[in-house]
Amino acid sequence: MPVPTLVNHLVEHAAARDGDACALRANGVDLSYAMLAQQVEACANGLLALGVCRGDRVCIFLEKRFEAVVASFGAAACGAVFVPINPLLKAAQVGHILRDSGARVLITSTFRLAALGTLQPACPELAHTVLVDGDAPGALPWATFIDAPARAMHRVIDCDMAAILYTSGSTGQPKGVVLSHRNMVSGACSVVSYLGNHAGDTILAALPLSFDAGFSQLTTGFLSGARVVLINYLMARDVVKAMAVERVTGLTAVPPLYMQIVQLPWPESIDSHLRYFASTGGRMPRVTLDALRARAPSARPFLMYGLTEAFRATYLPPEQVDLRPDSIGRAIPNAEVLVLREDGRQCAPGEVGELVQRGSLVAQGYWNDAARTAERFRPLPAAAKVNPPGLLRDEIVVFSGDTVRMDEEGFLYFVGRRDDMIKTSGYRVSPTEIEESLLLTGWVAECVAFGVEDAELGQVIAAALYFSGAPDIDALRALCRTQLPAYQVPTHFIVFDDALPRNPNGKLDRTAIEADACRRLNLSAGIKP
Repeated sequence: MPVPTLVNHLVEHAAARDGDACALRANGVDLSYAMLAQQVEACANGLLALGVCRGDRVCIFLEKRFEAVVASFGAAACGAVFVPINPLLKAAQVGHILRDSGARVLITSTFRLAALGTLQPACPELAHTVLVDGDAPGALPWATFIDAPARAMHRVIDCDMAAILYTSGSTGQPKGVVLSHRNMVSGACSVVSYLGNHAGDTILAALPLSFDAGFSQLTTGFLSGARVVLINYLMARDVVKAMAVERVTGLTAVPPLYMQIVQLPWPESIDSHLRYFASTGGRMPRVTLDALRARAPSARPFLMYGLTEAFRATYLPPEQVDLRPDSIGRAIPNAEVLVLREDGRQCAPGEVGELVQRGSLVAQGYWNDAARTAERFRPLPAAAKVNPPGLLRDEIVVFSGDTVRMDEEGFLYFVGRRDDMIKTSGYRVSPTEIEESLLLTGWVAECVAFGVEDAELGQVIAAALYFSGAPDIDALRALCRTQLPAYQVPTHFIVFDDALPRNPNGKLDRTAIEADACRRLNLSAGIKP
């Protein structure tokens, strides 16, 4: 069996190995690898019949369903670029992505098309709309779309664009990260190599497919011939139920989802089949990790760190979790992670520097944004002394913007975002460190720490909180004073009555939380200094 080089090869090769095996399951219905491969080819022919050219963008605005998967891999197969759009986004955000990507085709549902209103006049490059259900004036029904005759596919090689994933970003409009076929296939191979995915696995796809870790559930599943279960959950208990009913062996999620599901009772049967759980998209609080291990002691925990601009960077092997609970691990297979000073030299063990990643997983840049691309994707500094001086062509690496340190054995430890660090009383304080301390009290279910400008101290620390029980700020402040140095004790505690806001990818929306908390600081009385 040849090695896959293109995203669509993941489906084709799995179908050739065992076409009868279940590739996807959604709402109690199974789709075999053979049927998936046939539908992917039909979708590719449908796009070519619409006049889609090599490199044209195909936006997919759907919940997790068979057609969303088929459209993604079908676009890749014919040489187009798929752009998955989070189904939670509103019309204005979707319109931005359609315009910014220059989408030629939109694949969506009647419900979502109606929610978009009259967007098409504002998207002059959008030539075709395909509806997976029903019909609407000017739109092409899915059944007609995939009934096009077979055509010759455009030439595609592994360095061609495969996808644009739009990240929420910390400010402004979402930015599109460009991924090649090589990026996505290399990422799948790397993750499968340490998670040990195989054809007997059942992977629960709980994250949005517009999120790199969410789409990775498809690529890793198909590479290994596993069964992928698509779930559009409303409540955390839906995830727990699906884990039991579908006998899930692998779950990847973000810490906020894990924080929710550990508050629920788990059927004892889950421990008999859950082989691993993996965390990405932020640091896993120790209290949450301990609760997960208590509910599924047989499952192996994989703590991962990464960024959309390079898919994954590091993972902490399960056997290191108790030895190095605060570490984000070592570089994933087929990637190298460097810790660099501002002058480009590598940091000494224990010295804080910026995490820089090199290798085949590094993305192609930001779509249609030369300035941002030049800021983040830069040549590997010669001072890092990675390549010999005779190599005259620049190697482009990604500068993460995250500060880390590396110990003597090569394990990395997250310190903070360069632009999130709080400078107070002459000290640089990581919000992550404050948040971890608050969560360890057991009184706080969710929190976000950030800096607030102060005339005397530069900044003081504020913490937005959602309590797990009745809020008691005085008791929490007193406990913090016993566990943190004085300069790390938050000056302001802002209590939210409900779970903290999340962005469409399920991560805590730090920008919205900080803005809301600052408004409350300015408008609310009784905030104690």
